[in-house]
This record gives sequence, C-alpha cells and structure tokens, in this order.
Amino acid sequence: MKSKTHSLIRTPRLAGIPRLRAAAAAVACGVALTAGAAMAHAQSISDLNSKIASAQQQAQSLSADVQAKADQVAAAQQLAAAAAQREAELSSLLAAGQQRSAELAVKVDQTQAHLERVRARLHRAVIALQRRLVSIYEGNAPDSAAILLNSRGFEDLANRAEMVGRIEKADADLAGRVRTLRAEVKTALAAVRQAKAEQDAYNARVADARDQIAAVRANAEAQAAKLEAARQQEAAAIQTLQSNVSSWENQVQQIQAAQAAAAAEQAQQAQQASAASAQQTVANWVGNWAIPEAIVMCESGGNFNAVNSSSGAGGAYQILPSTWRLYGGSGAPQDASASLQSQIAAQIWRDSGPSAWACAQ
Repeated sequence: MKSKTHSLIRTPRLAGIPRLRAAAAAVACGVALTAGAAMAHAQSISDLNSKIASAQQQAQSLSADVQAKADQVAAAQQLAAAAAQREAELSSLLAAGQQRSAELAVKVDQTQAHLERVRARLHRAVIALQRRLVSIYEGNAPDSAAILLNSRGFEDLANRAEMVGRIEKADADLAGRVRTLRAEVKTALAAVRQAKAEQDAYNARVADARDQIAAVRANAEAQAAKLEAARQQEAAAIQTLQSNVSSWENQVQQIQAAQAAAAAEQAQQAQQASAASAQQTVANWVGNWAIPEAIVMCESGGNFNAVNSSSGAGGAYQILPSTWRLYGGSGAPQDASASLQSQIAAQIWRDSGPSAWACAQ
C-alpha cells in the first residue's frame, strides 16, 4: 500500500516537470532578452552621462572665461569712455585755440595794414621835408637869415624867429613821431606774430595729443568689440552645451523610464508565466478534484462513499469526522454530496496543505 501511495504521488509531479521547465525556459529567455536590452541601455546611459559630465565641465570652463572676458570688456569700455571724454576736452581746447589763432591772424593782418599806412605817412613826410630842403637850396623859399633880416622892428623879429623855430620844430617833430609810430607798429606786429606763432604751436601740440588719445579710444573700442564678440560666441557655446545636456538628460530619463517599463513588463510576464505554469501544474495534479488527484487516489481511489474502518475517515478525500464538523459539515463525510466534500477538502487544503493527508506525507 505504501509503494502504491508513493507511485501515485510521484506520477503527476513528474508529469508537470516538463511544463515547469518549459515555462522556466521561456521566463529565462525573456530575462536574458531583458538583460541584454538593459545592458545596451546601461551602455547608452553611461555614454550619455559621460557626455553630460564632459559638457558640464566645458560649460563651467567657458563660464569662467566668459566672466573674465566680460570684466575685460568692462575695463576696455571704461578706458574708451575716459579717452573719449579726454578727446572731447582736447577737441574743445583745440577749437578755442584755433579761434584764438584766427583772431590773431586777423590782428596780424590789421597791424600789417596799419604799418603799411604808417610807412606811407612817413614816406610822405620825408618827401615833404626833402622838397622843403630842395626848395630852400634852390632859393625858392627864404631861409631863416633872410626872414630875420627882413623883419621890421624887434617885435617883428621875435615873431619871425619864433615862427621859423616852430616850422623847423614842427617838421622835425612830424618826422620823429612818424618814425616812433613806425617803430611801435613794427614792435606790435612782431608781438602779434609771435603770439600767433605760439598759439599755432600750442594748437599743434593739442591736436597731436587729441590724435593720440583718439587712437587710444579707437584701440580700446576695437578691443572691447573684439572681446564682446568672443564673449558672445562663448556664451552661445554655453547655451548649446546646456541644450545638449538637457537633451541628453531627457534621453537618459526616457531610457530609464523605458528600462523600468520593460522590467515591469518582463516581471509581469514572468509572473504571469509562472502563475500560468503553476496553475497548469496544479491543474495537472488536481484534475477534477479539490486536492491533487494522486492524494485522492491514494486515500480512497476516488470513491466518495469510501470509509476507513480504523480511523472513521470517509469520503473521497478521507476527511475525519471531527475535521468534517470543524469545517461546517454535518453527518458523515461519506454521506455528503461530492460537491460539498470537494468544497470542505479545498478549505482544508487551503489551511493545512498536504500535511492533512497521510498519502501526502
């Protein structure tokens, strides 16, 4: 009887093993495919993370360079602004100097014209004196002695002498004044010319300084523009790197989400396959019974009316009367319907498993 029991128990288990192995193989194949895909995704994630780290490092380096260039741009712009202010001051100073030079040029012209007029006057005075001397020499005019000798009385003599003195003094004074005036005009002209020359030299120095500061300004502006262009290019490169990093991070998230979804799907498929295999195995074991068919065949041979004379167990599932009553059965188990016997046997199997049957030990 014992060998029969063992034989009946082993047979259904051995029948279910190929199916279990097939299900396990299918699950293993799915796991292998998942592992392969996971490795590929892991490789992709590793590459993307490497790219992200490299891009972030480049962006950090570029950010420091951009900040340095921004400081250089600010310094160059400040230098250009200071040079522009100084250039404006020198331009204003040069404009004032040029105006002063123009005024001095007019004054030079006026003084030159005045000197020419004085020279003309002196020339006329000298000619008049020369003519007077010639006239006296030729006898056309009385000399001083004749005027004195021809005087009538002392009073007339005194008057004539005074008149001659005045004439001579007037001629001498006129010539002297004209000469003095000519000398003064020459001196004034020289002074004005000197002032204009000095003003022109000063204007030249101011113009040279303005040109130099203008060159400094132009160079500072060009340097600032060059640095600003380089800064903008690096800023654009940083934006590109940040965009790439964002795109790569999105790809990593998508791959991770796909991995998680694939893993969940594979786990669900494996669970479903395992459950289906287990159900199939149990179905093969149980057949049309509430517990494995092998146990039923060992216990009663499938006879719902069977009774064990020694223990009192009855029915196809050989349920003890005390257990039968414990699970709500009334009367004897072998007298109950087949469905009720199966229902109570299923409850016992759920609570105690195979330990409730001797043939399952």
